[in-house]
This record gives sequence, structure tokens and C-alpha cells, in this order.
Amino acid sequence: MNIIYLHGFKSNAHSIKGTLLQHYCAKYSGVQVHLPDLNMSPLAAIQQLSEQIQSMQDVALVGSSLGGFYATYLVAQHAVPAVLINPAMRPWQLFRELFDEQLPLQVHPNWCLDDADLRQLQQLALPVAQDADKMLVLLQQGDEVLDYREAHRYYSAARPPAMLMTEANGSHGMDDFAEKIPLLLQFLLDCIKKETE
Repeated sequence: MNIIYLHGFKSNAHSIKGTLLQHYCAKYSGVQVHLPDLNMSPLAAIQQLSEQIQSMQDVALVGSSLGGFYATYLVAQHAVPAVLINPAMRPWQLFRELFDEQLPLQVHPNWCLDDADLRQLQQLALPVAQDADKMLVLLQQGDEVLDYREAHRYYSAARPPAMLMTEANGSHGMDDFAEKIPLLLQFLLDCIKKETE
């Protein structure tokens, strides 16, 4: 299985959760974890990820925050399984609220977030999550950035709905992520197995 980890906004290919996932999976010869840097315009990130998905077999996604938003779109496009960690729901609106007067915002040496990026994010939003039965959504009520209830409503409204796990307390960064890796890995392996049967 090839797991692509999609990091969040203002993160990078060396994110804490991505690195933890890669280290955990290193003991399994049949599991490779890929950590692309997604500091680029949204449509460019989606294109890069789509090409990566199409170039490999048995692909699964793990996406955090903005990476979870991207993963939702990619599941609909490529029918791959995904685990979403405190996924962003309307990132164009959130970024407008947080950074409006600072736009264009230097996020990374190679990328400035601007109005065109916000429009691209809005284009990627799906009214209803597709293939949601291929998704495990991990939410923590203590998320200080996003309202977990919005994601809970969105992914549970899909038909069939996503599998949701909501914990009290926690944070946007997903407290105790390392302890959740065996669970998310089993979910993804089970999804891949179903596809190959």
C-alpha cells in the first residue's frame, strides 16, 4: 500500500504527523508513506497529487486540515480510501477571515496565498462528499481552529456516510495522533483489500 500524507496549511513535507506515520509504517515492508510538499496553489497541488495517485498501485490518503479538504476532493476523483484529520471545510472563507488584510500572504518561500488561490479552493469544494464510505474522519472537539461540528455534519450527511470518530477535548493538531496510527492503518488496509477482492 502507498500512503500519501497531505499536510495542512503552513506545514510542509516534514510535518510531525507525516513523520510519525512514516516512522510507524517503516516496519511494514508492504507499506510506503510518501510526504509531498504541497506549498503551492491549490489546483497545482491537486494536479501533483492526482499524478502521484495515478502513478502508483494501492493508494490511500491521510490528510490533515487543508490536506483533509484536498483528500475529500481526491477521493471523489480517484475513488481511493482516505483518513481525514480535523479536515478544513471552507478554507477559502477561513483564510479570508484570518488573513484578509495580509493577502497576498507569504506562506512558503515558493508560495504566496492570494485571492486567486481562495477562488481555486472554492472550486474544489464538493456540495456532498462522494465515496464517503472510503473515509475515516477523526475529529477532536477541542479543535481551536475549526468547528468540528461542521465537518461532522458534512461527512455524516453523505450517502453512504463516512466513518466518524469524535473525541472530547483535543486540539487542531490532533492530540495523541501516534496512538491512532494502528487504527487508521487498519482502516486503509481493509479498504484496499475490499477493492482487490
